Amino acid sequence: MAEYGALPRMGFFTDTSVCIGCKACEVACKEWNGVPEAESAPDLLGLSYDNTGDLGSNTWRHVAFIEQPAVDLGMPTVGAPEQQPEEPGVRWLMSSDVCKHCTHAACLDVCPTGALFRTEFDTVVVQQDICNGCGYCVPACPYGVIEKRESDGRAFKCTLCYDRLGAGMEPACAKACPTDSIQFGELDELRERAAARVTALHEDGVPEARLYGHDPEDGVGGDGAFFLLLDEPEVYGFPPDPVVTTRDLPQMWKRAATTAAGVAAALVVSFLGRRR
Repeated sequence: MAEYGALPRMGFFTDTSVCIGCKACEVACKEWNGVPEAESAPDLLGLSYDNTGDLGSNTWRHVAFIEQPAVDLGMPTVGAPEQQPEEPGVRWLMSSDVCKHCTHAACLDVCPTGALFRTEFDTVVVQQDICNGCGYCVPACPYGVIEKRESDGRAFKCTLCYDRLGAGMEPACAKACPTDSIQFGELDELRERAAARVTALHEDGVPEARLYGHDPEDGVGGDGAFFLLLDEPEVYGFPPDPVVTTRDLPQMWKRAATTAAGVAAALVVSFLGRRR
């Protein structure tokens, strides 16, 4: 794991198996960072108890409520069969989503002003006083996290509470989480803790538990904020195989330069041929 100076890389491990959907993290994030209320989304979406819908410029932490048919485990029941419900009901999958603070961050690659920078904690932050609102970072993010604020024109996203880290404090969302679903710390230590948690869940009969964003060999070089999930990534709205969107830029520029050189050579030959 690369370190910047004497500081280890810091990040989040979100264990969705213990998330209770209280949204304390959303509230704490908004209060500490002064994030305004949504500008266009309704207070209630009408589809679930989720009242924010997605990450965006005014939602830096988003708790997703995913409703699924519950699995009938065939447990013994009391009473006559006709008195028992025919449907097993539903189960809730809850997950507090956030900016992933990618190892290979495409938003950094495309920012023309240097407004996006990597901190000494190896997190990715937008400097609002430098952002010119070009919006190049928005389509560059493979997770769809970063967004321009309609009333402002500049891009906003989670900073991993950069100001709190500098003061030796943990991010507001992790501080407020009552179940320790959101865990903050050194990334190497969090990965070890997460692996142990998955092993424990498998031993307890939860084979669907898996990690997402923890692998340094994935398409973004691993995430600074990774998750323990209880279903496929797509169920939570995550891309199954995220890839840094600027991965092919060097090859594209090389091809463009080769093409340009070929065109220039053809023009020179044509010009010399006319002079004869």
